[in-house]
Amino acid sequence: MTARTPIGRSNREGYRKVAELDEYVTTALGKQLADLVYLRASFINGCNYCVDSHSQDLIAGGFPVRKAFGVATWEESTFFTERERLALEFTDAVTAIATGVEDDLWDRVGAEFGEQGRGDLVLAIGTINLWNRIGIGTHSATPPLAG
Repeated sequence: MTARTPIGRSNREGYRKVAELDEYVTTALGKQLADLVYLRASFINGCNYCVDSHSQDLIAGGFPVRKAFGVATWEESTFFTERERLALEFTDAVTAIATGVEDDLWDRVGAEFGEQGRGDLVLAIGTINLWNRIGIGTHSATPPLAG
C-alpha cells in the first residue's frame, strides 16, 4: 500500500474546519450519541480506523461493550433505547444517500429530536461520512493492538 500524505498535513485549513464541525455536532448531540452515530456510519462505510476509534471512545465513556458490538446489527438487538434506534435508523438512511430518507423517518426524527436536533444529526452523519472518506482515501492506519 502506497504511503499517502495525511489531509491534516496537506490541507490544514480545510481539515481544521472539518474538525470544528465535528466538535460542534459532538457538543450539540452529546458525545455518546455522536459516537454511536459515528460508529454506525463507519461500519456501513467500512472505515476500520473510525470503527476502532469510535468503538473505543464509546467503551471508554462507559458504553457497554456488548452494546458497542451490537451497533453492527442494531436492528436485531434489544440493547438500544427507542431514541438510539431512531438515530441509528436515520444514520443508515442518510449514509445510504442513493435511497434517500423517507418522509416518515424524517418526521419521526423531527418529532423525537426537534428541528435543530434533526439538523444536528444530519450534520453529524455528513461529518462522519466525510471523515470515513478521508480515512479510507488516505489509508489512515489503525494503531496496532498492544501486546
